[in-house]
Amino acid sequence: MADVAVVGAGAAGLAAAIFAAEEAAHAAADPAPRIVALEGARQIGAKILISGGGRCNVTHEQVSADDFNGARNPIRNVLAAFDADAAKEWFASLGVALKREDTGKLFPVSDSARTVVDALVARCRALGVELRTGARVTAIRSTAARNADGVPAASGASDADGPPARFDVAYERDGRAHVLRARRVIVTTGGRSLPRTGSDGGGYALVRALGHTVTETHPALVPLVLRRGFFHAGLRGISNEAELTTLANGKRIDRRSGSLLWTHFGVSGPLVLDASRHWVLARAHGDTVELRMSVLPGESAEQADARLQALARDRPRASLGRLLAGLVPERLAEALLHAAEVDPATPAAQLGRDTRRRLARCLTELALPVERDRGWDFAEVTAGGVPLAEVDFRTMASRRTDGLFLAGEILDCEGRIGGFNFQWAWATGFLAGRAAVRSP
Repeated sequence: MADVAVVGAGAAGLAAAIFAAEEAAHAAADPAPRIVALEGARQIGAKILISGGGRCNVTHEQVSADDFNGARNPIRNVLAAFDADAAKEWFASLGVALKREDTGKLFPVSDSARTVVDALVARCRALGVELRTGARVTAIRSTAARNADGVPAASGASDADGPPARFDVAYERDGRAHVLRARRVIVTTGGRSLPRTGSDGGGYALVRALGHTVTETHPALVPLVLRRGFFHAGLRGISNEAELTTLANGKRIDRRSGSLLWTHFGVSGPLVLDASRHWVLARAHGDTVELRMSVLPGESAEQADARLQALARDRPRASLGRLLAGLVPERLAEALLHAAEVDPATPAAQLGRDTRRRLARCLTELALPVERDRGWDFAEVTAGGVPLAEVDFRTMASRRTDGLFLAGEILDCEGRIGGFNFQWAWATGFLAGRAAVRSP
């Protein structure tokens, strides 16, 4: 018998277990509630460990609902309950010192995600939370019936030492089948991103069986693959500031600026990852999608044309390759000139009006030939999941099944890159963990 069973021991699950145990300790319950966390992977916190290039961007200096995609009002309320300052204080209490980078991202001073996982696990153990790895949950069955009015009837399972168990949590471990009876369950199984870490979407079937719906899910914060033969392969490893505009059926649906990274398969980097969800969802809906890049963020083709004219007047003998290398990395400058069908060795004074205008459009409106996203194995988060309308945003309690709570990526909410998705995990874990212990 467990008082609280946490299904999934990733970021949200560990947070939920810790806050549940702390709430129980604060209430001085006797006997202390038994809290058990079941993790399907052999390693606790596998996704945390590979995040941020192995450094773990735990949160951002400033977090607001505008940094997320999803139902705005519930997101705003969840973040208000446990904001970025609360996360900073919490990590300090765990012995994890954080540092701020110029982008506003917060990382452990150690620059190691292992510091974060070790601190979370140590806190769980200090509070008496039982962590079971290699325990893959296969079903969560509610033992409570409901009458015609939706009011819970007497449970089919009982316990002489306390309230009845509401759930049978079936799981497999070491080739054997087990069942954990639980009074409350917190599901924090994640979405479908990075399935090698254990979040393979299996949690969706668990919550569907308990009355929840799940929206369509798609990779988000995912690199994009460009058509073979485009110039990206020759720019591998180069990054530059750029602006990306996503159009669906000719209508702009997103525009943003940031750092773009060229790779052997296409494009990545913070800018591309943030823009990817718009391209992915529009393509999934059957729209004709375009992705256009400007290496002169904020400038129109006309402004770029005027800039080229000014450069030609000031340095008429300089080659165009050299002039553009003052604006973008040299190899990118050459690639853009070739894309505009201009020889990089051409003196600026010899750049004709039509060619100059073509080059200006290439600098500000270059169409990137995206073939596909790179898939779940490389997506950092999932777009879609359990609608936020199906949980009480004050407690993360299910509106469909009593005693059930949901937290983290399994919910239909995803943030932009920069620590926002971890903040969502800590905040929802905070609410779910405390509420699960307080729940009758």
